Amino acid sequence: MRLGSTSLRDLAELRNARSLRVSSWDRTGGNRDFLRIPAGQTVTLADITGAGCITHLWTTIACRDPFHLRKIVLRMWWDNEPHPSVEVPVGDFFGLGHAQKTYFWSLPLQMFDRGFNCWFPMPFAERALITVQNEADDEAIYYYYIDYEAYDTLEGDYGRFHAQWRRENPTLVHPPDAVGPDGQRLNLTGRDNYVILEAEGRGHYVGCVLNVDMPEPGWWGEGDDMIFVDGEPWPPSLHGTGTEDYFCGAWNFNRLERTFCTPYFGYHFKTNPDYTGKHSMYRFHIEDPIRFQKSIRVTIEHGHANDKQGDWSSTAYWYQTEPHKPFPPLLPVTDRLPYRWGGIERWT
Repeated sequence: MRLGSTSLRDLAELRNARSLRVSSWDRTGGNRDFLRIPAGQTVTLADITGAGCITHLWTTIACRDPFHLRKIVLRMWWDNEPHPSVEVPVGDFFGLGHAQKTYFWSLPLQMFDRGFNCWFPMPFAERALITVQNEADDEAIYYYYIDYEAYDTLEGDYGRFHAQWRRENPTLVHPPDAVGPDGQRLNLTGRDNYVILEAEGRGHYVGCVLNVDMPEPGWWGEGDDMIFVDGEPWPPSLHGTGTEDYFCGAWNFNRLERTFCTPYFGYHFKTNPDYTGKHSMYRFHIEDPIRFQKSIRVTIEHGHANDKQGDWSSTAYWYQTEPHKPFPPLLPVTDRLPYRWGGIERWT
């Protein structure tokens, strides 16, 4: 079975597939439709054998730990691979940075009334395994749906879905590569940029959520996105003009008192009307995926020529062939906590 298009004009197509679901429904027939996940334990949400494609994930969580969205970790494996293709704190996976809930909508991710939704398709040929690890200090009440289609075989050339979380806290202000005649810092290598993704294999990058927490006033953008494809040298074939430009805004997000959401890009969270504090934004390459044949390195400057210190974290989403490059070790819980939230200080 080949995956069908999700365009409205293709909804009338009849296809040979079974629509199925794994969920947390109460097997006794009662209304306790959730899992209790004790602190420190890992549970399996789904272990699906055969060919298929996950089409929708829905989750809602209750936990007394105020940082549970960063402490609970979602992992996914495809086709009996040894390393997970998805390893992300659950809040960040659904687009919520800083361990903080906020309403937002996009085409692949949405959050409404504490309900988290993901619509990225996730094909598999032999098996899909999804687990949740609770590293919070309290029990988690975990509700979920995993909707999927089952096929006799998966036909076609489909990459496997991947998602990875990264954080640099704080980003460091390094000496520039050079200084222009007007005294301006110059970045001529991209070596000190914040790294959103490094992957090897054949596939396509489909976007990210970026979270920034700044301790001082002043515009933290002007950081160019620089995406290096297939090991290319400087300059990269995809070189942008500023942070707000990559996220499809402009002019310093100069109406920063507003958040906004669209299907493919948005600026969906902020804590202050100026440029200090916590901010989150997303850019999804749904109509314009960035293809790579051997490797990809997605980076962005933290300020012009990396002149800003702050807390930067991100979740990258992409599809690729297997095996994939093993991810860097996920940061321990204490290094995942948000800075200056609930009295916790993380700056060094």
